[in-house]
Amino acid sequence: MYGTVARMQIKPGAEAQLMALSEDYAPGMVPGYIGDYIYRMDNEPNTYYMAVMFESKEAYHANAQDPAQNERYMKYRALLTADPEWHDGEIISMPR
Repeated sequence: MYGTVARMQIKPGAEAQLMALSEDYAPGMVPGYIGDYIYRMDNEPNTYYMAVMFESKEAYHANAQDPAQNERYMKYRALLTADPEWHDGEIISMPR
């Protein structure tokens, strides 16, 4: 499995919109997508971390090159105060 962890600063009041956009990523809607976790930080309520999982590195990169993904990303980006920090890598452990 493969994925990314993103650190995001959202605009105040944008959480509901962010959660609504997450519905575009239901398993089966994006090839190879498994799921995600989104965290809101206790000490910085406008800071979010999102961990996203794909079946493989190939599926992750195919999604990144898909024009539909760019459209989804631009909707997310409109809710952020700055570009997210992306940290891509192989998933070596997860809950069973």
